Amino acid sequence: MALEHAFAVVLAGGRGERFWPLSTARRPKQLLALVGERPMIAQTVERLSGLTPPERILVITNAEHVGATRERVPELPPENIVGEPMGRDTAAAVALAAALVRARDPTAVFAILPADHAIGAPDRFRATLAAAFAAAARHEALIVIGIPPAAPLPSFGYIEAGDPRFAEEGRPFHAVRRFVEKPDVETARRYLAAGRFYWNAGMFVWSLKSLDAALARHAPRYAELSRRLSEAAAGADLEAAIRDAYAPLEKISIDYALMEKADNILMIPADFPWDDVGTWAALRHHFPADENGNVAVGDFAALDARGNTVYSPGRLTALLGVDDLIVVHTENATLICRRDRADEVKKMVRHLQNDGRHEHDV
Repeated sequence: MALEHAFAVVLAGGRGERFWPLSTARRPKQLLALVGERPMIAQTVERLSGLTPPERILVITNAEHVGATRERVPELPPENIVGEPMGRDTAAAVALAAALVRARDPTAVFAILPADHAIGAPDRFRATLAAAFAAAARHEALIVIGIPPAAPLPSFGYIEAGDPRFAEEGRPFHAVRRFVEKPDVETARRYLAAGRFYWNAGMFVWSLKSLDAALARHAPRYAELSRRLSEAAAGADLEAAIRDAYAPLEKISIDYALMEKADNILMIPADFPWDDVGTWAALRHHFPADENGNVAVGDFAALDARGNTVYSPGRLTALLGVDDLIVVHTENATLICRRDRADEVKKMVRHLQNDGRHEHDV
């Protein structure tokens, strides 16, 4: 497929809760070099190099992060980084994405990509995306990239794949039987054993024509939202139009609003390493461990300590006689928690907010 009509829209609306105290509402995960040498948003944009040019890469972020995002990805035109005045989840973001793309190319196909995932083998990622673009251009379908599950994790939504429908550029596209919300561990084990379930990583590809038709049928409010914002995108009042359009919206994901209702969904299996880097515990996948299973970023010493994860650049952290902890030091705060409770860090953030502890930049 010729890629001259292919766009990528990066969703960068993170709130900075799961990686507190390093990540905060003012400086969410996608703006940090948490894994790798560049901020995660910059890695996401860089990964698209050679597939689609900078002028066809758009970023939707929180309005307060527009300036910082532009600093992290100076290779993108400043007008391609658009701020949402308030978070309304991914259905609204997808409708806005479609409006921005439509204003540039009504015949486009485009991808929706999260800003803060770690993806290896970028050549294989680009090949997967290129095949998805080709399929989206040829077929009236909504395409999702499925991640082969590495473990029976209950923290992801799952996709149940059906039979292969066709191949594009040598890659199979499967019918999708259903989307499944985050299961319990036993159900996730059954999914893994069945061999036909994939993680839903929130990566989608479709043509404007297919998305418009699907929204009109299953989520007409968002079809109308997209049309209105597309008209505004051609003028100078886009920011005000987004603010007015977003204010009355409920928070709903594109999965609930559209993907769980549509009957023309296809899935392409990913063949590249993927991690959503969802909690501090995920650092164990990206940094080497010592002989006792401790992973550390920064100066670290351990005595009779095992399975710990430490993030403390610029200072020495010494652990004695403790196992399976997460220890994070920043200039303003220190977090210590059990590793198996890493996904509850956001509860601590909300606890601090409720206590008015804003001096710690939560």
